Amino acid sequence: MDQWLHLFLADEKAGATMTTWEQFQKQIMGYISDPAVWTNVLFTIIKIILIYVIGRIIIKIANKALEHMLVEREKSPLKFDVRRTRTIGKLMGNIIKYAVNFTMVLMILNQFGIRLEPLLAGAGVVGLAVGFGAQSLVKDVITGFFIIFEDQFAVGDVIQTGNFKGTVEEIGLRVTRIKSWTGEVHIIPNGTITQVTNFSVNNSIAVVDVSIAYEEDTDKAIAIMKQTVSKNYETNVNMVKEPEVLGVQALVGANVTLRVTVECKPNMQFAVARELYAEIKKAFDSHGIEIPYPRVVNYHKNEKGE
Repeated sequence: MDQWLHLFLADEKAGATMTTWEQFQKQIMGYISDPAVWTNVLFTIIKIILIYVIGRIIIKIANKALEHMLVEREKSPLKFDVRRTRTIGKLMGNIIKYAVNFTMVLMILNQFGIRLEPLLAGAGVVGLAVGFGAQSLVKDVITGFFIIFEDQFAVGDVIQTGNFKGTVEEIGLRVTRIKSWTGEVHIIPNGTITQVTNFSVNNSIAVVDVSIAYEEDTDKAIAIMKQTVSKNYETNVNMVKEPEVLGVQALVGANVTLRVTVECKPNMQFAVARELYAEIKKAFDSHGIEIPYPRVVNYHKNEKGE
């Protein structure tokens, strides 16, 4: 009797389980086949796409507006600092991009039914905790602000900080990007920038030292150098002032060193110096002025020791 009762209860339990499973299947099928559900999903997808597209359009319009403002400021008769204007323009572009992307993410989350009030409150608490824990991050941001505010350097400047030297490609709120002349890009946290040498603020000086043989006529060589550098000044757009031949700089061994200095545009001293070296070498060759080079002199004694 007990066995039959046990089997009956087992059959009732299985029937109840099958009924629950069938109800769950019916609910799923009813949810999937409900046109209102797919209509809501379609509208949600369309809204997300519209939010994304509008966000991209806003960023592009803002960047175009910033570019237009920078161009107008460069053409302005008030002569604003182009370096600082370009740097602030890039920084403002980054801030707008971050702000629009953050707003776009919040709006997309709202489409999925996520309430923004608790999320923003939680983000505030997390931000406060991060502010206490990530002191280096706060230091980077504050230092980046003062770099731009004090105009220590700008985008396009050639600077050196520590062991890194190159052209500033970007100044962000947290990091600065410097590209060396060989192509490497150095990403430096702003908080570690304690000392900067800026090579792009003032004009540079090119120093050209040319040696001639001790036996040569010094006055003749100086006159040739003056004529050569003056002629080069007429065609070289990187020279700010006419080169100055200082005369004899040093007497070392069998060499007489003559020096030329010229004021150039920022960071153009090396290019100007290379060009002057080449022109002076050609001028000396054409006038028979000998540039010293290593020589070997052999002395042969006769049997008398003479």
